[in-house]
Amino acid sequence: MKPVLILLALAAAAGPVLAQNPHAPGRAFGLVVHGGAGVIDRERMPPELEAQYRAKLTEALDAGYAVLERGGPALDAVTTAVRILEDSPLFNAGRGAVMNADGVCELDASIMDGRTLEAGAVAGVQRVRNPIDLARDVMEKSAHVMMTGRGAEKFAESLGHELVPNEYFHTELRRRQLEEARAKETPRRASSARGAYGPFADAGDRHRIGELKFGTVGCVALDRSGNLAAGTSTGGMTNKKFGRVGDSPIIGAGTYAKNRTAAISCTGHGEFFIRAAVAHEVSAQMEHRGLTVADAAKAAIRNVGALGGTGGLIAIDARGNIALPFNTPGMYRGHRLAGKPATVEIYGK
Repeated sequence: MKPVLILLALAAAAGPVLAQNPHAPGRAFGLVVHGGAGVIDRERMPPELEAQYRAKLTEALDAGYAVLERGGPALDAVTTAVRILEDSPLFNAGRGAVMNADGVCELDASIMDGRTLEAGAVAGVQRVRNPIDLARDVMEKSAHVMMTGRGAEKFAESLGHELVPNEYFHTELRRRQLEEARAKETPRRASSARGAYGPFADAGDRHRIGELKFGTVGCVALDRSGNLAAGTSTGGMTNKKFGRVGDSPIIGAGTYAKNRTAAISCTGHGEFFIRAAVAHEVSAQMEHRGLTVADAAKAAIRNVGALGGTGGLIAIDARGNIALPFNTPGMYRGHRLAGKPATVEIYGK
């Protein structure tokens, strides 16, 4: 055989191998994270507090990206990144979660595998240090999709999860937010709410004290094998009552992932995201109408706004295209894609 023909034959044989090799050069992979959407005021944000947010979001991005870079699955990247955000008191998830009307932290989380459409979720847990890990175990080690309250904690105990006193999640800031929310329910107490910051108040407290609904964390990831995953974790809404559950643990509302379309994690006023089935709607608009991930995500947030809701979402599709729309003044967000440095943003344009 002539040398040229030999080279062509070798190239033809190598083609399919490279196409299936998850470590092949140019293969798209990466992740996006969020730390909640809401009234994030650039003028009132102290520089030191902004630096803390940026550092923690970057830490989550770098840790999740390291999983993907070495060929790990998207699910591992998602749980790694979300766990870091759950452990930070800056966000409304895990340690630092907001308090319900009884002064207790109730935590929700969900995760979904875009390859298999398997999913797991927990709601109303009070002692599980990292709800995202328990949500994954519901997906992988049970026959169910969602577990709630004490039942979910019994399942966690059976698997050896770290359980902590509810006080582990408490922060002074969240206690003061609860006081303000309670005061607003009774107009004649509103005047005292203005002084609720007390001697603890600083510029950072005044900036964050009004964040009563937001701060949910989430991550979406695309791995080298082309698989997508999404995860979301939250403490819910300050002063929530009667076992209220928002969109974060509801598959199709706050979290969704499908390899054919995209992985999505939402944040905002959960009741509206439930009603609009936002996370699934992004996927459905891509699959059935042929919209790009950016256009589908923007349309979904417009639907939330039309209902009177506020918030945002993050999404990544099977080609590594991302979307981060929101209809609030800001959203803590960041992304790190193959071959590029981490990018973190907070404010709107």
